[in-house]
Amino acid sequence: MKSSSAQYQPVNLEVGVYDCEIHLKFRLIEEKGVLSDREQLLEALLDAFSCGADEYLEQIEVEVSAQQLEDTDASPEMRRRLIRLRNSSDLA
Repeated sequence: MKSSSAQYQPVNLEVGVYDCEIHLKFRLIEEKGVLSDREQLLEALLDAFSCGADEYLEQIEVEVSAQQLEDTDASPEMRRRLIRLRNSSDLA
């Protein structure tokens, strides 16, 4: 009979490092004040786009690309996070 105590076994999660690029072009009806703060503008644009097209948003062009990189191409900080993810038993 096996012991009830679980042994730690690293789980090889299917995670990797990717270069991602998104090009969005759309028209939006929005308050003029939002356009003055770049961070607020980006948040408003992403919120509007993620909600989908409606009478205030007209989607014109969307291009998305993602390319997997070698782990060694990532920054040291990102490589450490990747190793932690791959060895985490919480994410299994």
